[in-house]
Amino acid sequence: MTRVAAVDCGTNSIRLLIADVDAGVLTDVERDMKVVRLGQGVDATGQFADEAIERVRVALTGYVERMLAAGVERVRMVATSATRDASNRDEFFAMTAELLGKVQAGAVAEVITGDEEARLSFRGAVGGLDPADGPFVVTDLGGGSTEVVVGSVVGGEAVVAGAYSADIGCVRLTERALPSDPPTLDEQARAALIAAEELAKAFAAVDVSAARTWVGVAGTLTTFAAVHAGLAAYDPEVIHHSRISLADLHVLCGRIVAMTRDERLALGPMHPGRADVIGGGALVTRELGRQFADRAAITEMVVSEHDILDGIALGLA
Repeated sequence: MTRVAAVDCGTNSIRLLIADVDAGVLTDVERDMKVVRLGQGVDATGQFADEAIERVRVALTGYVERMLAAGVERVRMVATSATRDASNRDEFFAMTAELLGKVQAGAVAEVITGDEEARLSFRGAVGGLDPADGPFVVTDLGGGSTEVVVGSVVGGEAVVAGAYSADIGCVRLTERALPSDPPTLDEQARAALIAAEELAKAFAAVDVSAARTWVGVAGTLTTFAAVHAGLAAYDPEVIHHSRISLADLHVLCGRIVAMTRDERLALGPMHPGRADVIGGGALVTRELGRQFADRAAITEMVVSEHDILDGIALGLA
């Protein structure tokens, strides 16, 4: 058994998983998520804001302290969409190297490709599902990108048939096209068109026609599951492997994008750091549902609390 730590630093949030890995099986020790908005303004400026790097530094410092207290032996941190786009990323890497080196010599945040991000997400997302329900299409809707991955589980191993990382996510779409609170109908229409154009590239690259089960991961989609379930507070145990029909998801997405930030905050499961950008995520989600309804025998979304973090951790043992 090996105690490992996985850190995923995306455009909107940074997340930690400390787990024990034994013969390919993960046992959670702890999980955490903090909204740091690393991608603040990156789409417009091409670089990280100083305050965004500082937010990550504070969060990662706390994570490293928890790794040391838990006796973590190996750590891997991946940085995704926003980091691929930032011109001043060397500053970010120097900070992560200083902190992660306290846990494992030489550890530093890695910029992974969109394809690797997609494959790690798939491995984590399908681990607890019945292989007979495949082929699966997994979508990881983040702040700056959305991964679409098709594959199956064969002999206990995740086998990816196709993957694509689309340059659209809840933060990127909100900053680009949804400035008002609440978004106007014209803004919503423009944002929906942008989402459709970007996701069209994914569906041109990845054939989803054979997929039988849609698995949605990451905070936007798990939050939708929590709101759909009527939860007063976010509860991962209730959310994990819950299901939403495409019809209900379409209605929920329309409702969320039309709300003000304060109205979203009043929803019990809504994280305060997600309320201002989840409208963009709703429009991306609605387009995903429309495409799956047209292209595959899919009628619902299964939501998974397991995702890229689990894929990273499994690869450390």
